[in-house]
Amino acid sequence: MASVDTAEPQAIFRDDAGTLAVALAGSWSADRAPRVEQVVAEIAGRLPRSARVDLSGVTRLDTLGAYVLNRLKAHRESEGGAVEFVSNRPEHGILLAEVKVHDGDTPPPHNQIRFIDILVNIGESVVGFGRDMVGGAMFLGEVVVGSASVVLGPRKFRGPSLVNQIELIAFDGAPIIMLISFLVGCIVAQQGIFQLEQFGASVFVVNLTGILILRELGVLLTSIMIAGRSGSAFTAEIGSMKMREEIDALRVMGLDPIEVLVVPRILALVISLPILTFIASMAGLVGAGLVSWLYGGIGVDTFLARLQSVITWKHFAVGLIKAPFMAFVIGLIASIEGLAVKGSAESLGRQVTASVVKAIFMVIVVDGLFAMFFASIEM
Repeated sequence: MASVDTAEPQAIFRDDAGTLAVALAGSWSADRAPRVEQVVAEIAGRLPRSARVDLSGVTRLDTLGAYVLNRLKAHRESEGGAVEFVSNRPEHGILLAEVKVHDGDTPPPHNQIRFIDILVNIGESVVGFGRDMVGGAMFLGEVVVGSASVVLGPRKFRGPSLVNQIELIAFDGAPIIMLISFLVGCIVAQQGIFQLEQFGASVFVVNLTGILILRELGVLLTSIMIAGRSGSAFTAEIGSMKMREEIDALRVMGLDPIEVLVVPRILALVISLPILTFIASMAGLVGAGLVSWLYGGIGVDTFLARLQSVITWKHFAVGLIKAPFMAFVIGLIASIEGLAVKGSAESLGRQVTASVVKAIFMVIVVDGLFAMFFASIEM
């Protein structure tokens, strides 16, 4: 004989003071889905406009059973009827209240003009940008406070973490940055020689490559590479710690995540990026000199002599001055996006992507602002 918990779902119809009452019994669960649907179809066929459904005899009710019963009630009410669920077991009412059925709720057709949609998207983007700016300003304040706390209490500073981050950023990242800068220097020199030969001024390629690499390309390429390489790594590291609640554990232990995680990483970036910028500029000039010698017939001695006469300390300083500011922006954005990660892998991927895109965008914006600033002071 089957136990009560595994009894087949069934419905018993009776007249209760002029109102049709339906007493349900058995197990209304997912493992009895075909029988549940059959019984509900039978109830729907015999149910009048007003009825009471008694769930007191239901031994087991899960989300599937609650879903089907709610669907029956929604369909009957959409036809102008009324269905009342009663039960002497409070858990039935709680589950029915939690399971919401919207089968009949179809979204209204989207009849807005496409131009309006474009304006709405632009407005949402502007609002999102404003929120990001406000959040960034607030986080900048937290970083400043954390940095001041480290300065006032040197024991809080984590030297090994700083050294480890410098190794990961500068030492491990130097080969790929040198290679890319070398190739870009070669390409710029080759294209410069090709164009300047038409005017018999191929020797001016030294001016072109020297100023361009030292002032702009060296620091810009390095910053973009670091944003994609180290910035994404920072976001992924902090984000994975956020997902595993390790940051909450740090707070429980009385440690400030800004001091422990953010400050060493940003400081390592500020130290490493000028070094990498210098290395990238030298690699770019080597590539330009090599192509000038092989492709343009400009000897190494001539290239170096003209480079020395054209390049002043101002050109060299402009690139290095921009590097720490770009490093700070990259570190700030990477940390913000890492701390914004929620509890899913999808959120982690989304924030890493946002970190790289925002960091590269802000690097270019900062470079443009510095270009206008240096032009205004004639540097």
